[in-house]
Amino acid sequence: MLSSSLVATFATCFSLSQCAIQGFNYGSTNTDSSPVTLEQYTNDFTTAKALAGTNDAFTSARLYTCVQAGTTNTPSEAFLAAVNTNTSLLLGLWASAAQDSIGQENINNEIAALTTFLQGSNGAAFATLIIGISVGSEDLYRTSPTGIINKSGYGASPDDIINYIGQVKTAIASTAAKGALVGHVDTWTAWVNGSNDAVITNSDFIGMDAYPYFQNTMTNPISDGYSLFDAAYEATIGAAGGKPVWVTETGWPVSGDTSGDAVPSPANAQTYWDQVGCGLLFGKTNTWWFTLQDAYPTTPNPSFGIVGTTLSDTPLYDLSCSGASTSASSIPAAQATATAGALSINAAGAGNEGTPSNAGEEASSAASSPAEKASSSASSSDAIVAPVATSSSSAATLTTLATITTTKVLPAASASGVSASGCPASLSGTHEFPHLIVPINKDSPTTAGGTSYNGTFSSTVSSIFNFDIPESDSGKTCSLVFLLPTQNELVSSAFSLSGSGGLDVAQLKSPATEQTSYSTVPAVESDLGGPTSVAPGNEYVIASGSCAAGKTVSYEVSATGSLALNYFQDSNAYAIGFYITVC
Repeated sequence: MLSSSLVATFATCFSLSQCAIQGFNYGSTNTDSSPVTLEQYTNDFTTAKALAGTNDAFTSARLYTCVQAGTTNTPSEAFLAAVNTNTSLLLGLWASAAQDSIGQENINNEIAALTTFLQGSNGAAFATLIIGISVGSEDLYRTSPTGIINKSGYGASPDDIINYIGQVKTAIASTAAKGALVGHVDTWTAWVNGSNDAVITNSDFIGMDAYPYFQNTMTNPISDGYSLFDAAYEATIGAAGGKPVWVTETGWPVSGDTSGDAVPSPANAQTYWDQVGCGLLFGKTNTWWFTLQDAYPTTPNPSFGIVGTTLSDTPLYDLSCSGASTSASSIPAAQATATAGALSINAAGAGNEGTPSNAGEEASSAASSPAEKASSSASSSDAIVAPVATSSSSAATLTTLATITTTKVLPAASASGVSASGCPASLSGTHEFPHLIVPINKDSPTTAGGTSYNGTFSSTVSSIFNFDIPESDSGKTCSLVFLLPTQNELVSSAFSLSGSGGLDVAQLKSPATEQTSYSTVPAVESDLGGPTSVAPGNEYVIASGSCAAGKTVSYEVSATGSLALNYFQDSNAYAIGFYITVC
């Protein structure tokens, strides 16, 4: 439910297609583990709205718990502070626990705190400020192989989260918050993990946490921050099945240890703010930045606060977005030269429930810190990288269209489904992203390539692309296409191209996995051929036929001649890479 003023704001935003909630994350304890008080919350929310350079845009708060720190189930003092300052809220209920019985006790206390306040004298006003309710925060990440390696604390299973979501919806059904959106917040790697799909199904919204700073097992300097975040964001949108995706945590630290190639500094934090915040998120999607202040009374390592130990409306760096106009166009080509198979990603979401932005293991004590999250890299099995579901976006038409004539159809389709014309190569309509990209190297035939952001083709390296075709594509025509814009048309990607030659595409009998190596590539169903010459500024239709609805289809792509091509798969503005278009 939203207040009349917020409803009016949203109506204006929707008509302009350019507005969204903006706010910060707020924990329940300070860095010395003392509870955040009503006075502190009030000062925080008031300061956020008055930050120099932001035009009073940061009017929302994301909370990790409904329980006041140091109590069993007393409502958070942030609730009254929000009512007094007219601050909208993304509420959080802490769900992680060492065992199911404790997890249920936590949820019982969280629900008790929330419903108690809703039933009080400020309940009606409070309900109008609720943007959504997140049941849990990064619980699925903590139970993943990555979270376990990083010693990130106790989590909760998908079944637990689904159960708790249902309990929260039931609990608020008879309150002024009836009908509020109820979802879950987790790292983007958790969302693209198919074992968590049921949580997506049962969530009204998807909250995504992503931090390039912590992706320290790959190239992650500030110059790659935008590309890394954008890839994570697209992957989450692709996995969300049409559910709204809100960015619930992201940011770049102003101080602390270097993480891989990522260096904390106010200058780098501003670059990330300009490129990711101003250039991609603000005014376009609901975003809660990490964070306003995390250095009271002491400074953590790393520290993400845009103000220091002393709360002030004067930030540590410029928040005016004056540097955003050139940010996107200045993204360098580093991603295109990333080592194939090197995407063994750390937490991707920093999981900064650590002090001071923490709800704690049982709603009041500290969770694993960002530094702990950064201490160990993820396993490749948890680092799924590319979008999986149908989406719609626009991309400008390239200069020419080279169509490869073939009588082959897409896997599992009948010959009668062949479409002579196929679907458009450009991504102007419905299309499918690759769910998995696996590089294989004949010089290292037993080495599994894992997952990759990049398509890589050379005399020794091929790439396999898996596509998940949804049931909704049944009865439609699908075309496998390859898009290669010119270098200067790309915004957040790049490519390296040398030699001369083309591409050969083979349809495989079964999908590849992250464990697939050159020696274990599935058998070839048929050779679809491909362009004999590849050049920038072209779109190529490889094959067309009836969509293999409800199935995973897989293609191995190899270089011919002396061609060597490596690119960062991306659909931002001018798309690059392999896609399936649907018509």
